[in-house]
Amino acid sequence: METMRGCVAAAVLVLFSAPLPAQNAADGLAIGRQMLAEDNPGELWVERGKRLFFEKRGPKNASLEACDLGQGPGKVEGAFAQLPRYFADTDKVQDLESRLMTCMVTLQGFKREDIVKNRFGTLDRDSDMEALVSFVGSKSNGMKMAVPLAHPKEREAFKAGEYLFNRRSGPLDFSCATCHGDEGKRVRLQDLPNMTDAKQVQHVVATGWPAYRGTQATVRTMQHRLYDCNWQMRLPDLGYTSEMSIALTSYLNHRGNGGEIHLPGVRR
Repeated sequence: METMRGCVAAAVLVLFSAPLPAQNAADGLAIGRQMLAEDNPGELWVERGKRLFFEKRGPKNASLEACDLGQGPGKVEGAFAQLPRYFADTDKVQDLESRLMTCMVTLQGFKREDIVKNRFGTLDRDSDMEALVSFVGSKSNGMKMAVPLAHPKEREAFKAGEYLFNRRSGPLDFSCATCHGDEGKRVRLQDLPNMTDAKQVQHVVATGWPAYRGTQATVRTMQHRLYDCNWQMRLPDLGYTSEMSIALTSYLNHRGNGGEIHLPGVRR
């Protein structure tokens, strides 16, 4: 995987650095993303995630085929489209990553702290979680987001996420809405989506994360995206699968309902 990732990274560097005199920078990035989407390197993570899902692993030597992601044990088709959602066995609203972690702990015997430690891949080490999320996410491709708010805890998470999205805090007095609440904002060369616009939030949620990131030569998940945004706002580290992260994901994913899913996405 490392050799393949190095080749992909080099190709991506060429894609995003090639001179495009007839277009502006935004046009060049859009062309690069389109070229990657047509032959998405993230498919490598999907294939690895598929193998990990069905492989007997961990201290209990078990696969994840008994994992209930909301559609019944072992059913991955359509699971991403309805997450986060409430699960009675944990009495919690869970997103895809927290639910997979529950299954890896209870079914396979992995330690939670080890999963958290290896949650994000590096150039020297792949993340099993990023691969598993890519595989499960891809099994909703072609379906539309349909995150429920039927259970009281789902509605609580949505309201908490709405509050957190708009709350200004930290040394920079930023909120999520500071960057994602208006049209025409950007960071360096990256145009920022307006997440208060229904069409844009549908597109970001349904085709966004997990995504292959060209600048990092790996797939990143929604938990990583939120962690990184939190860091960029100079806030304390966002806990992996914390209630805060799941509340934000509940708010965004529900507002993305109706968007047609195509994952993994492709990002700069």
